Amino acid sequence: MAGHSKWNNIQHRKGAQDRKRASLFTKLGRELTIAAKEGGGDPGFNPRLRLAIEKAKAGNMPKDILERAIKKGTGELEGVDYMEMRYEGYGPAGTAFIVDVVTDNKNRSASEIRTAFTRKGGNLGTDGAVSWMFKKQGVITVKSEGLDADEFMMAALEAGAEDVSDEGDVFEVITDYTEFQTVLENLKAAGYSYEEAEIAMNPENKVEITDLETAKKVMVLYDALDDLDDVQEVYANFDIPEELLEQLD
Repeated sequence: MAGHSKWNNIQHRKGAQDRKRASLFTKLGRELTIAAKEGGGDPGFNPRLRLAIEKAKAGNMPKDILERAIKKGTGELEGVDYMEMRYEGYGPAGTAFIVDVVTDNKNRSASEIRTAFTRKGGNLGTDGAVSWMFKKQGVITVKSEGLDADEFMMAALEAGAEDVSDEGDVFEVITDYTEFQTVLENLKAAGYSYEEAEIAMNPENKVEITDLETAKKVMVLYDALDDLDDVQEVYANFDIPEELLEQLD
């Protein structure tokens, strides 16, 4: 995608159309469980869990569901033994896809993802098939309303950001993924609140989609993958102009 704000527009479009709250809570809950299992249940000492909690709250997850998901990760409550997996593949027009999965049944997940690729105009690749086209980075978005662009960009760079861009309604801050939490905390300390923050796989080269038919095909595959219960994140390197995105609504 070209610009994180555009990627968010796609996700918001989907959210308005067909993403059910229960499905969202399932994905948020799995991330909470995995994060707690990996680094413990104290968000003060577990940056991944701290970020997962913030996302869960932003998604209006009820407190009791949030706390149960964490306790399942720490072993305080009996829970499912989740595994994290990654799949890579190709979509229409030579686009590349990375699909991150959290599952309790890798055979089921592999079958569902392979089927989605096959039926929606793509094909599942081997490990490393497309990941070389992406870079693991921290992405922080801050609402630009009321902020001086030059002042904010200087503050972000001083906070340790690698790059800052003005995406219209938001500033997009890019960090090395190992410095993500430090930059986030530095921005908070400087008085800035963020809209979204995540570690993502950002494409280094993008495939421009210029016609509506191809845009539809690419989004059909994206939607099919993103709708799978075991899928946490879908990253892709297609660039669909805003005017085409609007026609997909």
